Amino acid sequence: MQNYQAPNEQGFFGEHGGVYVAETLIPALQELAQAYAAAKQDPQFWADFERDLKHYVGRPSPVYHAERLSKHLGGAQIWLKREDLNHTGAHKINNTIGQALLARRMGKKRVIAETGAGQHGVASATVAARFGMECHVYMGADDIIRQAPNVFRMKLLGANVVSVESGSRTLKDAMNEAMREWVARVDDTFYIIGTAAGPAPYPEMVRDFQCVIGREAQAQMQEAIGRQPDVAVACVGGGSNAIGLFHPYIAETQTRLVGVEAGGLGIHTASHAAPISSHAPIGVLHGFRSYLMQDDNGQILGTHSVSAGLDYPGIGPEHSHLHDIKRVEYTVANDEAALQAFDLLCLYEGIIPALESSHALAWAVENAPKMGKDQVILVNLSGRGDKDINTVAKLKGIEI
Repeated sequence: MQNYQAPNEQGFFGEHGGVYVAETLIPALQELAQAYAAAKQDPQFWADFERDLKHYVGRPSPVYHAERLSKHLGGAQIWLKREDLNHTGAHKINNTIGQALLARRMGKKRVIAETGAGQHGVASATVAARFGMECHVYMGADDIIRQAPNVFRMKLLGANVVSVESGSRTLKDAMNEAMREWVARVDDTFYIIGTAAGPAPYPEMVRDFQCVIGREAQAQMQEAIGRQPDVAVACVGGGSNAIGLFHPYIAETQTRLVGVEAGGLGIHTASHAAPISSHAPIGVLHGFRSYLMQDDNGQILGTHSVSAGLDYPGIGPEHSHLHDIKRVEYTVANDEAALQAFDLLCLYEGIIPALESSHALAWAVENAPKMGKDQVILVNLSGRGDKDINTVAKLKGIEI
């Protein structure tokens, strides 16, 4: 893996990725690709990015040894990469800072975004306020209901939240509407995609902004335990938090990399969001080619996850490529396992995790007891669970 290079000049990670969009969007994507290529070579761009990560986001986020949880489970030691401690409460802000700086560099005064769990919407609204930009966030009507606290946060930050009533009324449909809006307003609008998906150059760009997670983790784990973890695990929907952790570790083959998809009610049912684990075929959605949940006629299947941020039928193209070359293992955690992990972290460590992050934690809960006490699992705790307390309360039959 020392010579891992992706994507190629056409934006493909192996056979995944590329640009599959309407003709009207090609000039906008070309403009974006050229602007990002120039920014990547500009030390001042990265200096501005690092400054905001430090002074605005609050990085570096620490790693934390979950000693009580580890002792309770027995076996491997569980460490957490605390992205939940970032400003706005998740990893999403790393990417939105980078894209907002790029939008400013390109002279765009208006930004749009899609969101599922609401964290990317909040992060987009936050940076729009930070840089004085108009902001519109597209969100599925069902997600607006289950993520009401984040909807209010976006409105407080000055964003216009657009309810998407079409289709499954979740993240897929929000992204559809955001892309339609971008087609109509390419001249003055910058589309801040929230995950490591979409047409090139978005998967590479989002990955580059999120790699701060893995680079920090490498330095922090070396300092904390004198080596790298035996396993690094992250939840995967589109996959930005996971690729941010995994990418710096690709060459470190002594560390297993595990991506956890949303198993929903089980991958033997129709109610899940796990394209790789369910052996979904390759298809095209939202401008890129990757593994995609679809029927025999190529129609996109419905999805289900207790976590709104993982409720997506596709997966970022680099994840599909890393699966193909067998560098990352992809598996699932179902709703029940994620909720159990959610409860355990609350009770044993006093940390309320996002339901998305709880899927990664569920892998650690299941596998730590099977490993030696001298082994280490690093879990990317991609976000905090304040946004999910209404969902969890409803599932538990508790009124709040």
